[in-house]
Amino acid sequence: MGDSSLRIVDIKAYPTSFPVDPKNSVTLGIGRAVKRDAVLVKVTTESGLVGWGEAHHGRAPGSVAHLIDHTLRQLVLGQDGHDVVGIWARLYEKQLGSHGMGAGASIGMSGIDQALWDIRGKALGVPLYRLLGGRSRRIPAYAGGVSLGYQDPQTLVAEAQPHVAAGYKAIKLRVGDTPARDIARVAAVRKALGDDIAILTDANTGYRVPDARQAMPAFEDHGVGWLEEPFPPHDHASYAQASTFSSVPLAAGENHYTRYEFHRLVEDRVITVLQPDLSKSGGLTECLRIAHLASAWKLPIHPHTSMTGINMAITIHFLCAIDNGGYFEGDVSKNNLFRDQLVSTPYSVGEDGCVAPLDKPGIGVEVDEAFLAAHPVIQGPAYV
Repeated sequence: MGDSSLRIVDIKAYPTSFPVDPKNSVTLGIGRAVKRDAVLVKVTTESGLVGWGEAHHGRAPGSVAHLIDHTLRQLVLGQDGHDVVGIWARLYEKQLGSHGMGAGASIGMSGIDQALWDIRGKALGVPLYRLLGGRSRRIPAYAGGVSLGYQDPQTLVAEAQPHVAAGYKAIKLRVGDTPARDIARVAAVRKALGDDIAILTDANTGYRVPDARQAMPAFEDHGVGWLEEPFPPHDHASYAQASTFSSVPLAAGENHYTRYEFHRLVEDRVITVLQPDLSKSGGLTECLRIAHLASAWKLPIHPHTSMTGINMAITIHFLCAIDNGGYFEGDVSKNNLFRDQLVSTPYSVGEDGCVAPLDKPGIGVEVDEAFLAAHPVIQGPAYV
């Protein structure tokens, strides 16, 4: 297929939302969820081939979509769809590296980059893992997503048990409430599930240093696999202090953008579990670079998973193609229409607690454009 047929002729962002039923709402370190947001990016080539990507909503889906439609789009039109590295470099030079919009630009670039990889896979007739030099294999998954939040310990145990019954060998609990309540929840889940299930924790930036000092030794006693984002992403001083409180590894990365921010994490040797998000940290192109950087330091990549089945599916391809991949974050949130209705099934978890990549060309999911039309963006914050 000649390059001219992959010339990019259109890019359009689709911000989309749906309200969360209060009885299914989850409370995390960042507040109580009231809606779910996402931004899909559709890239069209001259030959009519279409690729889809997911840009994270950035808690401002309308703004992310506007940036894609009105700035990033013009920088990509007319380019060769195979030239993912060149397009990334052009967007970086003209926008992120020189004129800012920081995280928003990285998020927008991520969605465009995913769509380009989807196009490349479709044009060549191969699934992404194969295009990336990987193979189809079983990837261990943990039960995550917007779920397992603040609740009575026994209620939390009742929520966790079906995920283990479904095959998951690891689950992630939301902490960042108060250390005492967090410890009680972790202790109850460990007692109920036994020692063979991995327990991970995520504070969603809800801790201060004294909280971490209190919670982390107890987490170590209960065999917690990592403490994710106890503090905001750039609070390097607090992370450095907390790394001395216990042997529980510190995890972060979903709010770190591009290899340049991960470079700091790697060099500091404080955060040892790296969690880039393919819809935030710069897309597949940049997350491959982050993975290779981490690989040189023997650090694992456990990607953060975003809102829709597009991100979930491309993340599994990515994990199949790197040598330091860890867990896939399975989304066990209730009634996630972005996983269940917007797209065809992105993955399924087996009795072995693992997932496998889709075998269709490109990312491998179909997008229901009627869903996007029926679910326009809802303005306002996603958490209150």
